[in-house]
Amino acid sequence: MDGSNENSPAIELRGVGKRYGDFEAVKPLDLVIPRGATYGLLGPNGAGKTTTIRMILRIIAADAGSVHILGEPQSQRGLDRVGYLPEERGVYRRMRVRRLLAFFAELKGVPARVSRARIDGWLERLELSAWAEAKVQELSKGMQQKIQFIGAILHEPDVVILDEPFAGLDPINQRLLREIISEQRQAGRTILFSTHIIEHAERICDHVCIIAHGVKVADGTMAQVKHEHGSDYIGITLAEWSAQTAPLLRRLPGVREIREQGNDCELRLQSGADPQRVLEALVGAGVRLQRFAVTEPSLEQVFIERVGAPQEEHLTEEVAAHV
Repeated sequence: MDGSNENSPAIELRGVGKRYGDFEAVKPLDLVIPRGATYGLLGPNGAGKTTTIRMILRIIAADAGSVHILGEPQSQRGLDRVGYLPEERGVYRRMRVRRLLAFFAELKGVPARVSRARIDGWLERLELSAWAEAKVQELSKGMQQKIQFIGAILHEPDVVILDEPFAGLDPINQRLLREIISEQRQAGRTILFSTHIIEHAERICDHVCIIAHGVKVADGTMAQVKHEHGSDYIGITLAEWSAQTAPLLRRLPGVREIREQGNDCELRLQSGADPQRVLEALVGAGVRLQRFAVTEPSLEQVFIERVGAPQEEHLTEEVAAHV
């Protein structure tokens, strides 16, 4: 593509929307994804994440608005520079693993002499070399997910789009996938991935967009999104937890809300509350602390407050399958 577009966003949506009958899955959406970013598209099930991705990839047509990829209007030439891991498994189950990956590479114009070495390298990296000649249907769901991931990055795309990439993976393979995503970003690629598991986004992303009910409710760098939400938070780690701990925390002066996760707690303060008084109350009550820090809200806290009540129960089964 023309080098003059190098300063343009990797992906840009202007007023893009989609309706299924009377249900507006995505209301007119503006989205700018910078080149080289790791960008998380977050939201509960049914929020419109998958619909948005499918409109970017031209799998479904938008009812309104425009999509630009790497500085040019949506076209096959631009889409050839994108790698895509769909939420649903799109593998040919009776094909053998190596042949399937060679087929994926061929679809993206990678010569066979080049794809062979890449395939062997990725199979080894993802601990699948022993399964290279197995039929895909013989693999576990997690293995099939890893095969699809290889297929998404085999042609070394400029933009990698991952829809719920950690589905079906155990914690060890989730960690491995996070490492590879980080390496892809370091290589200069733009990563867009959708998830409703906020922990992954907090670990990986430098930019996030939160969608709820088909509407963008937060968008920006991780630091911007947290800062806009407020900074009246304290993070503490307790040396130990007892039956008296929870009631004690609820009585702390100036504390509006408590979110517990094991021995870690996030305390949201009332407006104007003094963190020093909270610390004094904890020490005075004999609570042993391993950590006490005035901090920004966690991404999970931002997500919960911005998203509101779950929405998937309001969708018909047919519509829910699309969004």
